[in-house]
Amino acid sequence: MSGFSPVLRQFVVRLGGGAMVVAAAIVLLFALTLLVPGNPAEVLLGPRASAETIAAFSQRLGLDLPLHERLLRFFGQILRGDLGTDIISGRPILGMVLDVLPYTIVLTFSSMGVAILIGLPLGCYAATHPGSLGDKIGAVVSVSFIAMPNFVIAIYLLLIFSIWLDWLPVLGIGNNPTIGDQLLRLILPTLSLALTWVGYIARLVRSSLLEVLGEPYIRTARAYGQPSRRIIYKYALKNAAIPTVSILGMGIGRLLGGAIFAEIIFARPGLGTLVYDAIQSRNYPIVQAGVLVVVALFVLTNILVDMSYAWIDPRMRGAKKSGGA
Repeated sequence: MSGFSPVLRQFVVRLGGGAMVVAAAIVLLFALTLLVPGNPAEVLLGPRASAETIAAFSQRLGLDLPLHERLLRFFGQILRGDLGTDIISGRPILGMVLDVLPYTIVLTFSSMGVAILIGLPLGCYAATHPGSLGDKIGAVVSVSFIAMPNFVIAIYLLLIFSIWLDWLPVLGIGNNPTIGDQLLRLILPTLSLALTWVGYIARLVRSSLLEVLGEPYIRTARAYGQPSRRIIYKYALKNAAIPTVSILGMGIGRLLGGAIFAEIIFARPGLGTLVYDAIQSRNYPIVQAGVLVVVALFVLTNILVDMSYAWIDPRMRGAKKSGGA
Protein backbone atom coordinates (compact mmCIF):
# COMPACT_ATOMS: atom_id res chain seq x y z
CA MET A 1 0.00 0.00 0.00
CA SER A 2 3.04 2.26 -0.27
CA GLY A 3 1.77 3.72 -3.54
CA PHE A 4 -1.48 4.93 -2.01
CA SER A 5 -1.98 8.41 -0.62
CA PRO A 6 -2.09 8.68 3.20
CA VAL A 7 -5.83 9.46 3.16
CA LEU A 8 -6.65 6.50 0.90
CA ARG A 9 -4.43 4.21 2.96
CA GLN A 10 -6.19 5.31 6.15
CA PHE A 11 -9.58 4.71 4.51
CA VAL A 12 -8.61 1.16 3.48
CA VAL A 13 -7.32 0.39 6.98
CA ARG A 14 -10.49 1.71 8.60
CA LEU A 15 -12.62 -0.16 6.08
CA GLY A 16 -10.85 -3.38 7.03
CA GLY A 17 -11.41 -2.68 10.71
CA GLY A 18 -15.06 -1.93 9.99
CA ALA A 19 -15.43 -5.27 8.19
CA MET A 20 -14.08 -7.02 11.29
CA VAL A 21 -16.62 -5.20 13.46
CA VAL A 22 -19.46 -6.27 11.14
CA ALA A 23 -18.20 -9.89 11.22
CA ALA A 24 -18.08 -9.84 15.03
CA ALA A 25 -21.62 -8.42 15.13
CA ILE A 26 -22.81 -11.24 12.87
CA VAL A 27 -21.31 -13.88 15.17
CA LEU A 28 -22.81 -12.21 18.25
CA LEU A 29 -26.22 -11.89 16.62
CA PHE A 30 -26.09 -15.52 15.53
CA ALA A 31 -25.28 -16.56 19.10
CA LEU A 32 -28.11 -14.44 20.55
CA THR A 33 -30.70 -16.05 18.26
CA LEU A 34 -29.68 -19.43 19.69
CA LEU A 35 -30.46 -18.25 23.22
CA VAL A 36 -34.08 -17.43 22.38
CA PRO A 37 -36.26 -20.24 23.75
CA GLY A 38 -38.44 -22.24 21.40
CA ASN A 39 -38.05 -23.70 17.95
CA PRO A 40 -38.76 -21.14 15.20
CA ALA A 41 -40.30 -23.86 13.05
CA GLU A 42 -42.77 -24.81 15.80
CA VAL A 43 -43.68 -21.15 16.42
CA LEU A 44 -44.32 -20.46 12.73
CA LEU A 45 -46.23 -23.67 12.00
CA GLY A 46 -48.29 -23.61 15.16
CA PRO A 47 -49.03 -26.23 17.82
CA ARG A 48 -51.02 -28.48 15.45
CA ALA A 49 -48.13 -29.10 13.07
CA SER A 50 -46.92 -32.68 12.91
CA ALA A 51 -43.38 -33.69 13.81
CA GLU A 52 -42.69 -34.56 10.15
CA THR A 53 -43.80 -31.09 9.00
CA ILE A 54 -41.69 -29.41 11.68
CA ALA A 55 -38.66 -31.50 10.72
CA ALA A 56 -39.07 -30.67 7.02
CA PHE A 57 -39.46 -26.97 7.78
CA SER A 58 -36.41 -27.03 10.08
CA GLN A 59 -34.42 -28.63 7.28
CA ARG A 60 -35.56 -25.89 4.91
CA LEU A 61 -34.33 -23.25 7.37
CA GLY A 62 -31.07 -25.10 7.93
CA LEU A 63 -31.82 -25.57 11.62
CA ASP A 64 -30.79 -29.22 11.40
CA LEU A 65 -27.20 -28.33 10.49
CA PRO A 66 -24.39 -28.03 13.04
CA LEU A 67 -23.88 -24.53 14.40
CA HIS A 68 -20.57 -23.91 12.63
CA GLU A 69 -22.05 -24.96 9.27
CA ARG A 70 -25.03 -22.67 9.77
CA LEU A 71 -22.71 -19.77 10.58
CA LEU A 72 -20.41 -20.46 7.62
CA ARG A 73 -23.39 -20.73 5.30
CA PHE A 74 -24.69 -17.40 6.57
CA PHE A 75 -21.30 -15.75 5.96
CA GLY A 76 -21.20 -17.26 2.48
CA GLN A 77 -24.62 -15.84 1.66
CA ILE A 78 -23.55 -12.38 2.81
CA LEU A 79 -20.40 -12.46 0.68
CA ARG A 80 -22.58 -13.30 -2.33
CA GLY A 81 -24.89 -10.40 -1.52
CA ASP A 82 -27.68 -12.77 -0.51
CA LEU A 83 -29.41 -11.94 2.78
CA GLY A 84 -31.63 -15.01 2.59
CA THR A 85 -35.31 -15.61 1.95
CA ASP A 86 -38.32 -14.63 4.03
CA ILE A 87 -39.59 -17.88 5.52
CA ILE A 88 -43.18 -16.61 5.50
CA SER A 89 -43.65 -14.89 2.13
CA GLY A 90 -40.75 -16.50 0.25
CA ARG A 91 -39.50 -13.09 -0.96
CA PRO A 92 -35.79 -12.26 -1.09
CA ILE A 93 -34.93 -10.43 2.12
CA LEU A 94 -32.57 -8.03 0.33
CA GLY A 95 -35.49 -6.70 -1.70
CA MET A 96 -37.62 -6.32 1.42
CA VAL A 97 -34.84 -4.40 3.18
CA LEU A 98 -34.23 -2.13 0.20
CA ASP A 99 -37.95 -1.34 0.01
CA VAL A 100 -38.08 0.07 3.55
CA LEU A 101 -34.50 1.27 4.07
CA PRO A 102 -35.02 4.70 2.41
CA TYR A 103 -37.70 5.56 5.00
CA THR A 104 -35.31 4.81 7.87
CA ILE A 105 -32.39 6.66 6.25
CA VAL A 106 -34.52 9.76 5.58
CA LEU A 107 -35.82 9.74 9.16
CA THR A 108 -32.34 9.27 10.65
CA PHE A 109 -30.53 11.96 8.67
CA SER A 110 -33.40 14.46 8.84
CA SER A 111 -33.34 14.05 12.63
CA MET A 112 -29.60 14.68 12.77
CA GLY A 113 -29.98 17.66 10.43
CA VAL A 114 -32.66 19.22 12.64
CA ALA A 115 -30.55 18.56 15.74
CA ILE A 116 -27.59 20.36 14.17
CA LEU A 117 -29.70 23.29 12.94
CA ILE A 118 -31.11 23.85 16.44
CA GLY A 119 -28.26 22.71 18.66
CA LEU A 120 -25.44 24.56 16.90
CA PRO A 121 -26.89 28.09 17.30
CA LEU A 122 -27.91 27.31 20.89
CA GLY A 123 -24.37 26.18 21.71
CA CYS A 124 -22.84 29.23 20.05
CA TYR A 125 -25.12 31.60 21.93
CA ALA A 126 -24.41 29.88 25.25
CA ALA A 127 -20.65 30.03 24.64
CA THR A 128 -20.68 33.72 23.70
CA HIS A 129 -22.98 34.65 26.62
CA PRO A 130 -21.69 32.46 29.48
CA GLY A 131 -23.59 32.84 32.73
CA SER A 132 -26.43 34.77 31.13
CA LEU A 133 -30.10 33.94 31.60
CA GLY A 134 -30.23 32.49 28.09
CA ASP A 135 -27.25 30.28 28.89
CA LYS A 136 -28.92 28.96 32.04
CA ILE A 137 -32.25 28.35 30.31
CA GLY A 138 -30.44 26.58 27.47
CA ALA A 139 -28.61 24.37 29.96
CA VAL A 140 -31.85 23.32 31.66
CA VAL A 141 -33.59 22.64 28.33
CA SER A 142 -30.62 20.73 26.95
CA VAL A 143 -30.24 18.49 30.00
CA SER A 144 -34.00 17.87 30.02
CA PHE A 145 -33.94 16.72 26.40
CA ILE A 146 -30.90 14.52 27.03
CA ALA A 147 -32.52 12.84 30.04
CA MET A 148 -35.85 12.18 28.32
CA PRO A 149 -36.15 8.92 26.31
CA ASN A 150 -37.06 9.19 22.63
CA PHE A 151 -40.30 7.22 22.96
CA VAL A 152 -41.51 9.51 25.76
CA ILE A 153 -40.84 12.57 23.60
CA ALA A 154 -42.64 10.85 20.70
CA ILE A 155 -45.74 10.15 22.79
CA TYR A 156 -45.92 13.74 24.10
CA LEU A 157 -45.47 15.19 20.62
CA LEU A 158 -48.20 12.91 19.34
CA LEU A 159 -50.59 13.93 22.11
CA ILE A 160 -49.90 17.67 21.81
CA PHE A 161 -49.62 18.32 18.08
CA SER A 162 -51.81 15.56 16.66
CA ILE A 163 -54.49 14.91 19.31
CA TRP A 164 -54.91 18.17 21.22
CA LEU A 165 -53.97 20.82 18.63
CA ASP A 166 -54.75 18.71 15.54
CA TRP A 167 -52.00 20.46 13.58
CA LEU A 168 -50.20 17.44 12.15
CA PRO A 169 -51.21 13.99 10.85
CA VAL A 170 -51.29 11.28 13.46
CA LEU A 171 -49.87 8.04 12.08
CA GLY A 172 -48.46 6.39 8.99
CA ILE A 173 -47.38 7.95 5.71
CA GLY A 174 -50.83 8.06 4.13
CA ASN A 175 -52.19 6.40 1.00
CA ASN A 176 -50.41 7.70 -2.11
CA PRO A 177 -49.12 10.76 -0.23
CA THR A 178 -47.76 13.84 -1.98
CA ILE A 179 -44.32 15.25 -1.14
CA GLY A 180 -45.92 17.88 1.08
CA ASP A 181 -47.97 15.28 2.94
CA GLN A 182 -44.91 13.09 3.45
CA LEU A 183 -42.99 16.05 4.87
CA LEU A 184 -45.85 16.85 7.28
CA ARG A 185 -45.92 13.24 8.46
CA LEU A 186 -42.14 13.33 8.91
CA ILE A 187 -42.13 16.30 11.31
CA LEU A 188 -43.15 14.53 14.53
CA PRO A 189 -40.96 11.41 14.10
CA THR A 190 -38.03 13.65 13.22
CA LEU A 191 -38.50 15.88 16.27
CA SER A 192 -38.92 12.88 18.57
CA LEU A 193 -35.43 11.71 17.59
CA ALA A 194 -33.79 15.11 17.13
CA LEU A 195 -34.61 16.80 20.45
CA THR A 196 -32.36 14.52 22.50
CA TRP A 197 -29.43 15.30 20.20
CA VAL A 198 -30.20 19.01 20.30
CA GLY A 199 -29.15 18.88 23.95
CA TYR A 200 -26.00 16.86 23.23
CA ILE A 201 -24.86 19.12 20.40
CA ALA A 202 -25.67 22.37 22.23
CA ARG A 203 -23.70 21.39 25.36
CA LEU A 204 -20.77 20.01 23.36
CA VAL A 205 -20.54 23.07 21.11
CA ARG A 206 -20.71 25.35 24.15
CA SER A 207 -17.87 23.61 26.00
CA SER A 208 -15.69 23.26 22.88
CA LEU A 209 -16.25 26.85 21.79
CA LEU A 210 -15.48 28.23 25.26
CA GLU A 211 -12.19 26.33 25.22
CA VAL A 212 -11.27 27.57 21.73
CA LEU A 213 -12.17 31.17 22.54
CA GLY A 214 -9.43 31.13 25.18
CA GLU A 215 -6.72 30.13 22.69
CA PRO A 216 -3.86 32.59 21.94
CA TYR A 217 -4.73 32.98 18.25
CA ILE A 218 -8.25 34.11 19.18
CA ARG A 219 -6.85 36.70 21.58
CA THR A 220 -4.49 37.84 18.83
CA ALA A 221 -7.37 38.24 16.39
CA ARG A 222 -9.25 40.32 18.94
CA ALA A 223 -6.16 42.46 19.52
CA TYR A 224 -5.99 43.19 15.77
CA GLY A 225 -9.57 44.47 15.91
CA GLN A 226 -11.28 41.60 14.07
CA PRO A 227 -15.08 41.68 14.46
CA SER A 228 -16.40 39.23 17.06
CA ARG A 229 -18.77 37.56 14.58
CA ARG A 230 -15.90 36.92 12.17
CA ILE A 231 -13.69 35.54 14.94
CA ILE A 232 -16.39 33.16 16.17
CA TYR A 233 -17.75 31.84 12.88
CA LYS A 234 -14.60 31.86 10.74
CA TYR A 235 -11.88 30.88 13.19
CA ALA A 236 -13.22 29.52 16.49
CA LEU A 237 -16.26 27.52 15.38
CA LYS A 238 -14.35 25.47 12.81
CA ASN A 239 -11.93 24.19 15.44
CA ALA A 240 -14.67 23.79 18.04
CA ALA A 241 -16.66 21.65 15.57
CA ILE A 242 -14.12 18.80 15.63
CA PRO A 243 -15.38 17.23 18.91
CA THR A 244 -18.95 17.74 17.69
CA VAL A 245 -18.24 15.93 14.43
CA SER A 246 -16.72 13.05 16.37
CA ILE A 247 -19.99 12.49 18.22
CA LEU A 248 -22.09 12.67 15.05
CA GLY A 249 -20.91 9.23 13.97
CA MET A 250 -22.13 7.78 17.26
CA GLY A 251 -25.27 9.86 16.92
CA ILE A 252 -26.19 8.31 13.57
CA GLY A 253 -25.94 4.86 15.13
CA ARG A 254 -28.08 5.90 18.10
CA LEU A 255 -30.63 7.48 15.77
CA LEU A 256 -30.82 4.31 13.68
CA GLY A 257 -31.68 2.45 16.87
CA GLY A 258 -34.13 5.14 17.99
CA ALA A 259 -35.82 5.05 14.60
CA ILE A 260 -37.21 1.63 15.56
CA PHE A 261 -39.30 3.18 18.35
CA ALA A 262 -40.32 6.15 16.20
CA GLU A 263 -41.45 3.91 13.35
CA ILE A 264 -43.48 1.74 15.70
CA ILE A 265 -45.08 4.64 17.60
CA PHE A 266 -45.91 6.61 14.45
CA ALA A 267 -46.79 3.49 12.40
CA ARG A 268 -44.25 4.31 9.73
CA PRO A 269 -42.68 1.81 7.35
CA GLY A 270 -38.97 1.30 7.82
CA LEU A 271 -36.25 -1.08 8.83
CA GLY A 272 -37.23 -0.87 12.50
CA THR A 273 -40.82 -1.90 11.80
CA LEU A 274 -39.61 -4.73 9.58
CA VAL A 275 -37.29 -6.09 12.29
CA TYR A 276 -39.90 -5.65 15.03
CA ASP A 277 -42.50 -7.64 13.08
CA ALA A 278 -39.88 -10.30 12.32
CA ILE A 279 -38.98 -10.64 16.01
CA GLN A 280 -42.62 -11.18 16.92
CA SER A 281 -42.96 -13.97 14.33
CA ARG A 282 -39.52 -15.49 15.07
CA ASN A 283 -38.51 -14.75 11.48
CA TYR A 284 -34.79 -14.92 12.26
CA PRO A 285 -33.44 -14.39 8.71
CA ILE A 286 -35.08 -10.95 8.56
CA VAL A 287 -33.87 -10.08 12.06
CA GLN A 288 -30.31 -11.03 11.15
CA ALA A 289 -30.43 -9.12 7.87
CA GLY A 290 -31.94 -6.01 9.46
CA VAL A 291 -29.40 -5.84 12.27
CA LEU A 292 -26.59 -6.52 9.80
CA VAL A 293 -27.66 -3.55 7.65
CA VAL A 294 -27.88 -1.27 10.71
CA VAL A 295 -24.40 -2.31 11.90
CA ALA A 296 -22.95 -1.82 8.41
CA LEU A 297 -24.49 1.66 8.13
CA PHE A 298 -23.20 2.56 11.60
CA VAL A 299 -19.65 1.41 10.76
CA LEU A 300 -19.64 3.15 7.37
CA THR A 301 -20.91 6.40 8.89
CA ASN A 302 -18.20 6.38 11.53
CA ILE A 303 -15.53 5.75 8.89
CA LEU A 304 -16.76 8.72 6.84
CA VAL A 305 -16.87 10.90 9.97
CA ASP A 306 -13.30 9.93 10.84
CA MET A 307 -12.16 10.75 7.32
CA SER A 308 -13.87 14.14 7.48
CA TYR A 309 -11.46 15.29 10.21
CA ALA A 310 -8.77 15.95 7.60
CA TRP A 311 -11.16 18.22 5.71
CA ILE A 312 -12.20 20.15 8.83
CA ASP A 313 -8.73 20.51 10.38
CA PRO A 314 -5.83 21.13 7.93
CA ARG A 315 -3.36 20.28 10.71
CA MET A 316 -4.51 16.66 10.56
CA ARG A 317 -3.80 16.56 6.82
CA GLY A 318 -0.28 17.72 7.56
CA ALA A 319 0.10 15.09 10.27
CA LYS A 320 -1.02 12.35 7.89
CA LYS A 321 1.42 13.48 5.21
CA SER A 322 4.32 13.62 7.62
CA GLY A 323 3.30 10.23 9.05
CA GLY A 324 3.08 8.75 5.55
CA ALA A 325 6.52 10.10 4.67
